Amino acid sequence: MGLNIKPLADRVLIEPAAAETKTASGLIIPDNAKEKPQQGTVVAIGNGKIDEPLTVKIGDTVLYSKYGGTDLKLEGKDYLMMRESDILAII
Repeated sequence: MGLNIKPLADRVLIEPAAAETKTASGLIIPDNAKEKPQQGTVVAIGNGKIDEPLTVKIGDTVLYSKYGGTDLKLEGKDYLMMRESDILAII
């Protein structure tokens, strides 16, 4: 991918999926009403902890908690940095 960032320990960098712009019936959702996505793709991982290796790997699509992680903007794109424990599932 070319990002020059390496998360530390059990942290994971996630690129969130795009928020829905239309409802199932075709109505356009305004920006202020869009829900924060809870799904994304892992783009960088740390080395894990000595007694807890990481389960996720780069390229995995994951579900994460709604308020987990820290928002980052790198090279003009939005990302989330979070601990692996904030990830709920690998899809």
